[in-house]
Amino acid sequence: MAQKSKTVFVCSECGCESPKWVGKCPQCDSWNTMNEEISEIEKPAAAKNRVFNYDKVSSVMEITTGEEFRYITGIGELDRVLGGGIVKGSIILLSGDPGIGKSTLLMQICGVLCFQSSILYVSGEESSKQLKLRADRLSISNNTLYIMAHRDIEDICDYIRQTKPEIVMVDSIQTMNLSALNSSPGSVTQVRECTNLLMRVGKELDIPIIIVGHVNKDGAIAGPKVMEHIVDAVLYFEGERNYSYRILRAVKNRYGSTNEIGVFEMNDNGLREVPNPSAMLLSGRIKNVSGTCIACVLEGTRPILAEVQGLVTTTGFGNPRRMATGFDFNRMNLLLAVLEKRMGFFFSNLDAYLNIVGGLKLDEPAADLAVMLALVSGLKDKAIPDDVVAFGEVGLAGEVRAVPRVNARVAEMARLGFTRCVLPASCIKQIGDTVSGSIELIGVRNVREAITAIF
Repeated sequence: MAQKSKTVFVCSECGCESPKWVGKCPQCDSWNTMNEEISEIEKPAAAKNRVFNYDKVSSVMEITTGEEFRYITGIGELDRVLGGGIVKGSIILLSGDPGIGKSTLLMQICGVLCFQSSILYVSGEESSKQLKLRADRLSISNNTLYIMAHRDIEDICDYIRQTKPEIVMVDSIQTMNLSALNSSPGSVTQVRECTNLLMRVGKELDIPIIIVGHVNKDGAIAGPKVMEHIVDAVLYFEGERNYSYRILRAVKNRYGSTNEIGVFEMNDNGLREVPNPSAMLLSGRIKNVSGTCIACVLEGTRPILAEVQGLVTTTGFGNPRRMATGFDFNRMNLLLAVLEKRMGFFFSNLDAYLNIVGGLKLDEPAADLAVMLALVSGLKDKAIPDDVVAFGEVGLAGEVRAVPRVNARVAEMARLGFTRCVLPASCIKQIGDTVSGSIELIGVRNVREAITAIF
């Protein structure tokens, strides 16, 4: 008798299954994400006398780890994010917007590692000729780089077991297909099972596998959340399409820190490392102009100087406009309310625009003080001195609170030639004499003191 099948509805966001269609997912509360899929009903297996192998259980003192082996990619910014290179046997998920440079980064990794390791590049989106054109554009040519344009995940895993390449790259997991499942490629079930199959092969043969994942319209990785739990590292490739700069950020890393970022620039020859992102973001800066202030923020453990621009003009509408690019819109409104209530600067009948130069997104509270100074400078139409940098978190009472890693921030300012720093007064005692010798520190307890010290 033919095996019966049943219809289930699976959430495309979290993978929750329901026997009937519902408008709202009962697990993640997402609307209109339940998709119909056909799954086979498995017959219950007969009870068997199973014998467990107790040799698999060992004392923690009996387990030897040996020396951790890493493949050095030769791309310094990538190695920084990964914690020193690609760990043998690790599963890495690389995600980002379409056209951001994920496939280009993978091909550049191949261009470095193919001289010392055999690499299998599996593509379900592009043909072999398309990959060859990209390799030629990046000047990559080596007999140890193998291209496989295929989508059946079982065939791919069988080929990996037979040839045992040292590194495997899969672009992308949403195009892979497991023939045993009736759902279409890219569905929650397909993505979950294909990732599980790749993980088992990678761990079994101790082969590092880099998997490319698509993102949905909200910017999150498409597919079930369990996919991010399965892999060892999750990397996000961020950047604006209108800018040439890209940021590689580690969201999860079992073999390194998640507090590191890598900065790249996209050009005709692929991605180029940017070892000094502060100088890059400040290039082309116009001096002696009102409404600009330099902020020092931390991206991971790296201090970065970014230019904050604020423009305040008379509104031509009944309700004043507010716009923020690269900064949280709600946070900007909160800081404007603090300026009105605590400092007496009224923006209620004025348009306020905020922009972070270079496409960088500032989400650290330490940028609050620089944002407020830029807005006040735009309101008063008075320029902030060009040699001033400001950082500090601002509370609702107008107080300036302490932020971490002050020594690294001040050292970065001094290295780039800035001579004055406005910072929380409670942070001055944390700064060593060697760091503070070349820069004037202006400690402030509230925003009013900062405004008085600058203007």
